[in-house]
Order: sequence, then C-alpha cells, then structure tokens
Amino acid sequence: NTFNGIAEMLGELFDPRSDFSIEEHFRPHWSQAGAIVFITFRAHDSIPRQVLQRWEREKRDWIHRLGHTGHWSDVLPTLESREQVQFKRHFNRCREEFLDVCHGKCMLRQPELAKIVADSLMHFDGDRYRMGDFVVMPNHVHLLAAFPTEGAMKGQCDSWLHYTAFQINKRSGQKGKFWQQEPFDHLVRSIRQYEYLRRYISENPAKARLEPGHYYFRRFGA
Repeated sequence: NTFNGIAEMLGELFDPRSDFSIEEHFRPHWSQAGAIVFITFRAHDSIPRQVLQRWEREKRDWIHRLGHTGHWSDVLPTLESREQVQFKRHFNRCREEFLDVCHGKCMLRQPELAKIVADSLMHFDGDRYRMGDFVVMPNHVHLLAAFPTEGAMKGQCDSWLHYTAFQINKRSGQKGKFWQQEPFDHLVRSIRQYEYLRRYISENPAKARLEPGHYYFRRFGA
C-alpha cells in the first residue's frame, strides 16, 4: 500500500475535524482512533530534579515575558498557535537533548533489559495496536504507534510501563520506580512530520554517540 507516494503508512494522520479526546493529568494527552502518535517514555532518573526545576523557571519566565501572569500550563493554551508551537518546540528540544546525554543508571544499555522493552512493545502488535518504528535508548524509548480507539493509548502505555518495570527490576535485582510514570505523546499531523519522526528515531543512537549493542532499533515495514 502507498499513501501519497510514500510506502505504507502506520495509521492515519490526525484530523482535527474528526472526534478526538484530550485527557488532562500532569499534561494533556490527545488521542484519536487510528491516528499515528509519537510517544516517549523515560527512566525516572533520566533528568535530575534540579534540571526539571530550572526548566520550570524558564517556562514561567517565557510566559511572563509575553506579558501574562499565572502558571505557564494554564496560559499556554490561550496563546496564539505560533507562540504555542515556539514554546513547545523549544522545551521539547531541551528535553530530547538532555535525554541523549544519558544521565542516570542507563540500565537499558544492557541488551537483555532493552529486549524486555522491545518484546513488550511488539507483543500485541497487530492486535491491540499497530507498532511502528521504535528505539530503546539507555534511559528512554521513542516509538510511533496507532491505536484503534481513543481510549486505548493510555491503557496500553500503562500496561507497557508496569510490565516492563516489573520484569526489569526482577532481572536486575532492583526495587522501586523504574519509569517516570507519565509519557510524552504527540499526534502526527502531516506526512512531513511523520517522515521527520521516523528519521529522528533512526538517528537518535548516532546523535547520542551510542555504539551498536547499546540500543535496540526497530524499523516499521523492514
């Protein structure tokens, strides 16, 4: 199958004219039946508390420079779309660049632990979801997937996090929290963005200067 001349697409592009849901927790999570979503999980020790606190101050200052008061998470949805895009692009880049520094224990550098995550992501592929490209990095995971219903994404993400954390702790003899509980997710809105995210996933190990065997990469359709 092809989609506008591109090899088979994982799912559909986000359509704001069709039904979709937004779940509010620590951050909004958008979902739409059949739409491709880019998801990032990170280990709980991948970003130090002081770095998160610094970003929180920078977000507050960014909003205040625009002449607004109140918490940035409340103000952001009220800004013009261009300002929202600039804000999200900047702080998403901060997060991704820091993750590639590989802070923390980076336990997923161990092939047997990375395989636990990879096997879990593929386990219900074609049944509960369609799994696209993904990469298991030493302290985080990026993936593209499509879910059949609006509510399926959260339940499946919770299942992945709980199952893999239990198995990794069991295998490594550790206890306690492994993942930062709430993942980041973004609905894919264009073919250009879809292709960009596929490149981003495939190039992530090289950007982080990882050697073969220190990550697990899966290419959709390969």
